[in-house]
Amino acid sequence: MPHRANYARCTFQQHLGPTVDSLDVPWAEFTGDETDVRTFEVPTADPRDPYVEMQVFDVGDYGHEILVNGASLSGFDIATADRWQYWMDTLEADHLREGENTLQFRRNAAGDDAFVVGTAIVHWREPVA
Repeated sequence: MPHRANYARCTFQQHLGPTVDSLDVPWAEFTGDETDVRTFEVPTADPRDPYVEMQVFDVGDYGHEILVNGASLSGFDIATADRWQYWMDTLEADHLREGENTLQFRRNAAGDDAFVVGTAIVHWREPVA
């Protein structure tokens, strides 16, 4: 059966950190320990090989989480790097479901790291009818 690639773009532009002045990014909305939840649609009951790519700024701690439909991904989710980076993390096929899905980022509140989540793109393959 042939497949095609599909994706959903989720824009955040949100600053996560212990305080509003923990990072000098006046262009990003401060949201504390977690981003707002973004929703996206998956038009198939059989999403394959899903992954998420993200733009993140100034990540200094490996303990932050990505949540898909409220469930945290396994392992470390976001690599550390000064300034902007583009990172990818794989998802298990059962993380996505047909219809509405959600994406959210949560900072490790036990630390003092501050970073920005820019835009994230969730990718999957789906059968072509």
